[in-house]
Amino acid sequence: MADDAQHEHVFEAAGDAGASNTFPMQCSALRKNGHVVIKGRPCKIVDMSTSKTGKHGHAKVHLVAIDIFTAKKLEELCPSTHNMDVPNVTRREYQLLDIDDEDGYLSLMDADGSTIDHIKIPESGEAREKIIKLFKVDKKDTNVIILTAMGEEAAIDAKEAPAS
Repeated sequence: MADDAQHEHVFEAAGDAGASNTFPMQCSALRKNGHVVIKGRPCKIVDMSTSKTGKHGHAKVHLVAIDIFTAKKLEELCPSTHNMDVPNVTRREYQLLDIDDEDGYLSLMDADGSTIDHIKIPESGEAREKIIKLFKVDKKDTNVIILTAMGEEAAIDAKEAPAS
């Protein structure tokens, strides 16, 4: 009993429930508008086609997908019976409180009142224009949609908040 200190354990919490960033799915079970990991990036499938079984092997699935954060087009060819990783993608809506004009960070509040301020406004594109127009130009209460996958987060859309 003199060495109780050796049995003390300290567990550091990382802030998540330990859920995996991805899960495996058979290639033939993937669907258009679903998600898949190609070259280590979370993507949305925009087109897919299956070739017939050849003389020496499996039917192949040709996937065309768009990276959900960079909008780059990626392609993959894989046997239909093989597994591919599918990212766990979450979509959340936050109320926009402010936009930091110096560094472009968004100040957001979720439904239970806690704030987050580590997400930047998109560098360019439709989402950026929509956020600025609704919040700064039209002076509307604005909700921002945040997409999270594989440890990355990005503002992908905005809409006028419903009147309360």
